[in-house]
Amino acid sequence: MNWHWKTIATVWVLAIVGAILTGFFATEASAISWIGLTLAGCTLVTLGLQIATGTKEGYVKRVTLSVVGALVILVVATIVVVLS
Repeated sequence: MNWHWKTIATVWVLAIVGAILTGFFATEASAISWIGLTLAGCTLVTLGLQIATGTKEGYVKRVTLSVVGALVILVVATIVVVLS
């Protein structure tokens, strides 16, 4: 079960990296769009990673933790971008 946390944390790290890259490279007008695309990418990576584990037990919980964690990270990033 410990390795399941690695797949969840991978998505969170991806969200952090996407938020940082968006903050540095996106224009003010396009930053929100890029945050949304980052969330979409995190969702696709989540589904891919969780299907790749091959474990049915806890699938919904792992997907929920991954996507909600990425969402929280990106909400914080959106607040920082808007206030900047």
